[in-house]
Amino acid sequence: MGAAVGFDALAARLIALPAGQRRIVAIAGAPGSGKSHVAEALVARVNAATPGRAALLPMDGYHYDDAVLKALGRHARKGAPDTFDVGGLAAMLVRLRANAEDAIAVPVFDRSIEIARAGARLIPQRVEVIVAEGNYLLLAAPPWDRLAGLFDLTVRLDVAEDVLRQRLTGRWQGFGLTPAEIAVKLEANDLPNGRLVRSQSRPADLVLAN
Repeated sequence: MGAAVGFDALAARLIALPAGQRRIVAIAGAPGSGKSHVAEALVARVNAATPGRAALLPMDGYHYDDAVLKALGRHARKGAPDTFDVGGLAAMLVRLRANAEDAIAVPVFDRSIEIARAGARLIPQRVEVIVAEGNYLLLAAPPWDRLAGLFDLTVRLDVAEDVLRQRLTGRWQGFGLTPAEIAVKLEANDLPNGRLVRSQSRPADLVLAN
């Protein structure tokens, strides 16, 4: 297990990275652990110190489309490890590390329509700190283990399951799901995915309580 760190200390560490080299930071954790919030806040904090220095890369942009998941019979398990284009994400990380282009377009998942929008965000060449966030960035099982070595710093969010359950319930209530629908989402998908993240991820460099 990595060393414990607070958000302010983590942000300060990123801000203090020497200039002139691109680095990719992984923020990983279970569904409902607050990855997106933490990653967005880190990017904002780094950019407040040096405008334009940081950018966000969400793993969710690599969701398979619903049509593909339905054809595979996996739509009910959308969000499970096998419902993502891991090869595409790995190739993008390699491309971003090379930083040989003026700007690179990355996909972003639009939760309001449950679709990943291709080319929805540009990461310019001047960006030196890329914060990648997602459930399975540290997963040790194939094909996710292809991502090992593509990050310069890894951070795991440590959140108890009862807190995850509470947060995820609130999330799905916000999308208008009924209590029965929420129960299915939690017990058949979100919480099992979270347990997988806890049990099968590689140790992170740092652990952030959130």
